[in-house]
Amino acid sequence: MFSVQKWKWSWSLVAAVASVLALVSVVHLFLVPVVPSFDYISSRQVQSPCVPLNGSIQGGSNHVWENSPPRLDLDHRFPADLHRAVVYRNAPWKAEIGRWLSGCDAVAEEVNIVEIIGGKSCKNDCSGQGVCNNELGQCRCFHGYSGEGCSEKLQLQCNYPKTPELPNGRWVVSICSTYCDTTRAMCFCGEGTRYPNRPVAEACGFQANLPSEPGAPKLTDWAKPDLDNLFTTNASEPGWCNVDPKEAYAEKVRFKEECDCKYDGLWGRFCEVPVLSTCVNQCSGHGHCRGGFCQCDNGWYGTDCSIPSVTSSVREWPQWLRPGQLDIPSNANITGNLVNLNAVVKKKRPLIYIYDLPAEFNSLLLEGRHFKFECMNRIYDERNATLWTEQLYGSQIAFYESLLASPYRTLNGEEADFFFVPVLDACIITRADDAPHLSLQEHGGLRSSLTLEFYKQAYDHIVEHYPYWNRSSGRDHIWFFSWDEGACYAPKEIWNSMMLVHWGNTNSKHNHSTTAYWADNWDRISSIRRGNHSCFDPDKDLVLPAWKRPDVTSLGSKLWSSPREKRKTLFYFNGNLGPAYENGRPEASYSMGIRQKLAEEFGSSPNKKGKLGKQHAEDVIVSPLRSENYHEDLASSVFCGALPGDGWSGRMEDSVQQGCIPVVIQDGIFLPYENVLNYESFAVRIREDEIPNLINILREFNETEIQFRLANVQKFGKGSCIVILFCLKLRDRKLLLAVWMIGQKYSCN
Repeated sequence: MFSVQKWKWSWSLVAAVASVLALVSVVHLFLVPVVPSFDYISSRQVQSPCVPLNGSIQGGSNHVWENSPPRLDLDHRFPADLHRAVVYRNAPWKAEIGRWLSGCDAVAEEVNIVEIIGGKSCKNDCSGQGVCNNELGQCRCFHGYSGEGCSEKLQLQCNYPKTPELPNGRWVVSICSTYCDTTRAMCFCGEGTRYPNRPVAEACGFQANLPSEPGAPKLTDWAKPDLDNLFTTNASEPGWCNVDPKEAYAEKVRFKEECDCKYDGLWGRFCEVPVLSTCVNQCSGHGHCRGGFCQCDNGWYGTDCSIPSVTSSVREWPQWLRPGQLDIPSNANITGNLVNLNAVVKKKRPLIYIYDLPAEFNSLLLEGRHFKFECMNRIYDERNATLWTEQLYGSQIAFYESLLASPYRTLNGEEADFFFVPVLDACIITRADDAPHLSLQEHGGLRSSLTLEFYKQAYDHIVEHYPYWNRSSGRDHIWFFSWDEGACYAPKEIWNSMMLVHWGNTNSKHNHSTTAYWADNWDRISSIRRGNHSCFDPDKDLVLPAWKRPDVTSLGSKLWSSPREKRKTLFYFNGNLGPAYENGRPEASYSMGIRQKLAEEFGSSPNKKGKLGKQHAEDVIVSPLRSENYHEDLASSVFCGALPGDGWSGRMEDSVQQGCIPVVIQDGIFLPYENVLNYESFAVRIREDEIPNLINILREFNETEIQFRLANVQKFGKGSCIVILFCLKLRDRKLLLAVWMIGQKYSCN
């Protein structure tokens, strides 16, 4: 794995690691915009943001941004064209693609910001079963508890109601034939067994039918609990709940192979090793991570326990609140319900306010995970060392952790320039079938509809409890949609906001749901709830790269720098090619048919009928067979396919990481930072109807053009651990910094 170093949670480390954690791996490809001159972005330019704004949005407080001397002519520097876009220093990208900019010079100076330290108390101090939000005076209750003071104990069942045919109810991930912990809807062995706290997750507790033919998988029979293989005390073949790990590892006993250790906080084949659970920023050193939910120390609150209350120690405040000069009101009641305190802190704009939403939008989704890898970019191994995951959707949690530790964070919403709404939809969708209390029944089985409802409820919450939305009708708010079809299923109420997505479908060609998985289809969502917006608006939204765990071997070998003479393959694509191939996705709509068309023309592996592509060539590889040397194959190729999967895929990231020129085939769909970067300088975009002529198009590039693009894409690989800053011009607003607000450099070594 990429890293096994242990995490020690001092705030200096939180600020450094959490900032980089997201941006190194979320942004570890498109980090320095590359253009023909190579000097478009210099290191001097990316050290700090530019935010030329005087005055606030209509209806808000009167922000004053202290800019450089009056000689600075911002209108000349950032001229607007007929498309209402911005050209910066003769930027080579097309102006009509939007207003996201990068590499802005610093024009903002430090200003004094009054940070508000909350002092509101909660009912019964949340009864010890939650964390008090001292800004609102509201409890954030742990799993299994609710109510104003978290005094109501819930019964989160593992099973749906039983029927004569299904004595444990119909299938759900949490289905349990033994003991159900109803505070978390998780299944364990229970009392009377040798290991009562050993999980009995899903298929472990039920009988499996033998395959009907050789090579076919076993099928679990959810109507038949497998109590013998759970509870038996037979010496040579004990049940799962009685197996001694030492004897099993020594192969002295046999046990049910369908059982394993899925829950977070446990390690080993038999969950015999307790390890750290994964929480947001590991509770920032001010709390205990209990299965994914931060149980904060006295005086601290927030999803990651990073927000100090009036009872906290000033010496322990995070870096983004230091150094602060306390302003204690004369009417402060030191013995009773304390009022808010003010701390004056010097900061550079822009400032971002991060909503501390109720736990069902974040912490509870982490605490109740039935599979430790779900939606997480990292977990802990048996040594309590960080283990980076392959979870493509992990960018969302990484980005969230980064913002929470950002020096641009503020607790004063009246002074904020941006507002981030942390709804962890990656966890919502991966966990949609986890337990009955996350039921899809009200949504016709559509995970897209369930997720829309979460966003709508988050919107309702911030409108009810905060005054900031109406300041701009949400235009200064940022939401993250990580799933396959991005913000296609955003509720209509929030479409004014900025959307961070992995899927930049403008719907100019593919104007319906493109997913091949019916549960994510958004066409069936009522327009009353969704409205009639597109999936992506390049004027305001941004496509972010997927989470990619860096491959230590390819990094160490610097495969990205492989020269032209070693790149013998003209075009390379390795991945699922659809129903014509063994183990291919059966849906004709998969990849919008693009991968299938590519395979039909250039397939280099026989399909089910034993046929190769019509235009098969020796230096063209289009294969569904998993490569044993995937990174090396990319680094041995000149051009690599960046094609959609079931929505977005991570193939652009793969290509750039290994210095291969991406060939983009997806009409009307923006790639990561495509409204920032000059894609023509390092990539090739081919229309979908040009697929039959793909190889002819690629062979027409002369060596000068190939070397030019290779040099540009390889500069990405070389700089793959540098964080950059972005500026945004949003509709009728001035230039504002957005999203990447941490200007640090980080070494991959």
